[in-house]
Amino acid sequence: MKAMVLEKVGSPLQLKELPKPVPEKDQILIRTQACAVCRTDLHIMDGELPAKKLPLILGHQVVGIIEEVGSEVSNFSFGDIVGVPWLGKTCGQCKFCLSDRENLCDNALYTGYTLNGGFAEYCVAYPDFCFPIHGSVSAAHAAPYLCGGLIGFRAYRMTGEAKKIGFYGFGSSAHMLIQLAVFEKKEVYAFTRHGDNEGQDFAKKLGAIWAGNSSDMAPELLDAAIIFAPVGSLVPTALRAVDKGGVVVCAGIHMSDIPAFPYEILWGEKVLRSVSNLTRLDGNEFLDFAEGIPIKTEISTYTLEQANRALDDVRRGNLQGTAVIIL
Repeated sequence: MKAMVLEKVGSPLQLKELPKPVPEKDQILIRTQACAVCRTDLHIMDGELPAKKLPLILGHQVVGIIEEVGSEVSNFSFGDIVGVPWLGKTCGQCKFCLSDRENLCDNALYTGYTLNGGFAEYCVAYPDFCFPIHGSVSAAHAAPYLCGGLIGFRAYRMTGEAKKIGFYGFGSSAHMLIQLAVFEKKEVYAFTRHGDNEGQDFAKKLGAIWAGNSSDMAPELLDAAIIFAPVGSLVPTALRAVDKGGVVVCAGIHMSDIPAFPYEILWGEKVLRSVSNLTRLDGNEFLDFAEGIPIKTEISTYTLEQANRALDDVRRGNLQGTAVIIL
């Protein structure tokens, strides 16, 4: 099979011809149809997330068709279309797994990080951590659901009953979650890179009532803010933007260092919290919303051989929505 492989941190992916993977008795073999690109892929390439496995096939937003099932698999069959998310497997026995917090499992495996992912013609996955993908949405448009959607949804839920929500960074996650927020009649204020007029117009097109630069203040205090961009300096900015009792949620798996800030901008019972990974419950709930609303994804498509270009476009912010590799 063809695969784009990370052989060395800091280097571009290399196109390789590899043996087709063989599923173990508790795994499924998937022929990849599409795999969305995530900023986390860049964090792994750049070494901001320490390498756990090299060489490595990146990609953790995978949609494909099952071509083989292991002897112990009973919940999926040959020919089913499935989605493979970032959370690849957990131990099922630790205090986190036993208290509905499997996203915090210390022994978890992650697709495209500790397990080979979807930048390849085939991949294997653990079926208990996969989701059925229905035919009402194409593989390319469903792929962004599997991380940007799912982990963005977890971050969104952390805002509770907030009515006025700021989105810092308007990329893959934000362009999906704004559709849910608008559906729930919430007001979204979008903050983008300085001068990103196209991104601000895109946010307004999707229902943002205001859009501006990340350093700007919204016209009124917010009830909550979600920081999708991996930029630590946005934390004190967002804390200043939320009202007393508000919450600031850091949605990324990696963020640059947060600068020191005065206690007074946290005071007033504001809450600063992070989101770690996802649970299968998050996945099932979000995918129900995605199908029911429905949530439509804006995508730019690339061939497998163009994976490095796709990653570079994500890095530079040269696209709206999500980059998706089509196989």
